[in-house]
Amino acid sequence: MTLEELEAIIAERASFSPDESWTAKLLAKGPEKVAEKFGEEAIEAIIEAVKGDREKLTAETADVLFHLLVMLRSRDVSIASVMDELARRQGQSGLAEKASRN
Repeated sequence: MTLEELEAIIAERASFSPDESWTAKLLAKGPEKVAEKFGEEAIEAIIEAVKGDREKLTAETADVLFHLLVMLRSRDVSIASVMDELARRQGQSGLAEKASRN
């Protein structure tokens, strides 16, 4: 499955009733709650990365990617926009890109 395919599934489920879909239920709580859930999932992935449990890290990373896309959906940002930004940055070093933000 690609991120674009997952994004399409999230878009479809966003149209469901919150009683029928976790995605719809989470989105109905608003962008702030969606961001909070993404943060929780990211912390869980960090914990598993520190522990070195590859299987749990894989599962938690799947949760992170899912909740990242839900968070983007909650603010009407497409994965294509994120990929375009990554493509724009590809021509410069990470250090130069970071320095340009200041």
